[in-house]
Amino acid sequence: MGDHAARFFEREAPPERIAGWREAGQVERAFWRQAGEAGLLGASIPVEYGGAGGDFRHDVVLVEAVGQCGVEGFALSLHNVIILPYVLAHGTEEQKARWLPKLCSGESVAAIAMSEPGAGSDLQSIRTTAIRDGNGYRINGAKTFISNGQIADFVIVVAKTDPAQGAKGVSLLVVETGEAEGFRRGKALDKVGLDAQDTSELFFDDVWVPADNLLGTSEGQGFRQLMAELPRERLVIAVGSVVTMHKALDVTTEYVKQRQAFGQRVFDFQNTQFKLAECKAKTEVARVYVEDCIARQIAGTLDLTSAAIAKYWVTDAEWQVVDECLQLHGGYGYINDYPIARMWRNARVQRIYGGSNEIMKMLIARSL
Repeated sequence: MGDHAARFFEREAPPERIAGWREAGQVERAFWRQAGEAGLLGASIPVEYGGAGGDFRHDVVLVEAVGQCGVEGFALSLHNVIILPYVLAHGTEEQKARWLPKLCSGESVAAIAMSEPGAGSDLQSIRTTAIRDGNGYRINGAKTFISNGQIADFVIVVAKTDPAQGAKGVSLLVVETGEAEGFRRGKALDKVGLDAQDTSELFFDDVWVPADNLLGTSEGQGFRQLMAELPRERLVIAVGSVVTMHKALDVTTEYVKQRQAFGQRVFDFQNTQFKLAECKAKTEVARVYVEDCIARQIAGTLDLTSAAIAKYWVTDAEWQVVDECLQLHGGYGYINDYPIARMWRNARVQRIYGGSNEIMKMLIARSL
């Protein structure tokens, strides 16, 4: 599957097309349809729902291919590994049959709306509400930092169906944006990195959705559903970090072996070799721990603490490695024409989304 994905990306996502995505601030919808036709969406979704019938290993291979091939902006990990499993694990049979085939074909592009202007990692503090109205719900609120926000037409919204109940009043509801009066997209946010990945504000002004768009069979299950799926989300962030660390190390090693300074290769300086050795060691330690977490995820034994450790430690290590690699490029490392510069900018958010690393430390501390 990895080779198939690499050939697809080489053919359909050449550097000039990716540059166009950076310029536009988003990947065009046509590419999602192409990816669906190539069988890259829904890799771990059963065949009866339009997927490839694989498991988490296949998703990991695809996430790695996206990173290795430099397909910036294509949020396959969000679509495949984070959002589709919510529907598969918690949706009713009717919901799975209704939504998953379109998500696997690329006809629908997915987003999940958790964060709000006043609530990020603290999901219990969200203010968006979904109040029962006849045979449906009225959704009111604002979300921000939503990946795929500009192009998504399938949005899982985290809202309170019973604001008085705190976390027990949280539910997940699906908004199909093409049919949602009162739904509007705010501006695409101007970020430090991830230039080709659209990240947006979303607004829900009395948006009505039918009752059967409540994910699952009963209200108040949203927080439990989120906690069940967040370990996998945090693990896949760590997977992406390991891919970036390997890539940064490769491009930097090649660069310092070619670059001359004071009559010798930059690679021949002992400081360069020591710095690269440190980066290599961190990368390998991260890889081994993440591979162990992948095995536990497949076995169904990955726990919240282990996933938090992966997300916190590996993304911190990624930043250290990419920053050292940029330094070894000298002035050229600060030029966006060089891949290391974009890796550096893109890596910064890894310690923030999916739950900030400070939150990860709190989760780890609770296990002591």
